[in-house]
Amino acid sequence: MSIETELQTRAESKCELCGATENLGVHEIPASPNDGADACVFTCETCRDQMENPDHVDANHWRCLNDSMWSQVPAVQVVAWRMLNQLKGEGWPQDFLDMMYLEDDVRAWAEAGASDSDADAVVHRDSNGAVLEAGDTVTLIKDLNVKGGGFTAKRGTAVRGIRLVADNAEHIEGRVSGQQIVILTQFVKKSN
Repeated sequence: MSIETELQTRAESKCELCGATENLGVHEIPASPNDGADACVFTCETCRDQMENPDHVDANHWRCLNDSMWSQVPAVQVVAWRMLNQLKGEGWPQDFLDMMYLEDDVRAWAEAGASDSDADAVVHRDSNGAVLEAGDTVTLIKDLNVKGGGFTAKRGTAVRGIRLVADNAEHIEGRVSGQQIVILTQFVKKSN
């Protein structure tokens, strides 16, 4: 039996990630400790294109991982974990990652093939040097005049569920007094 036939049977002729039924094919997972079908997932053209070309990624397409991350197939779990990690700057993927459980060997596989761009990734740090992640709660350490908002964000204000600005390590986004604002990381400290 060919790998494609084996995967088609395992996936019930649907994309193992988003459930699409057209333009299906084999996607081999990088850094796999396995061979054959165990090292591949059966995916649609949209998922394959976005996995192979990170600049084509549509974050909303990957909300489908809410279902597929629970797959019993290790290869599907690895792809789900890697995509959620790639997208965690969006905020919602971090919630999925927090719920996701991987066996130790599957987690090692997922981490082994995580994209090399992690080394070049933008790291957001608060005023004390603590690493900030999407969804964290921070506290303002200084009164901040909000340009265009017509108010001052007071020192000690807690900002919950922050979002990271992907291309700038000094900026985060958060909601203060009902308005979404950009805040400089040098004026916040991470709350425990």
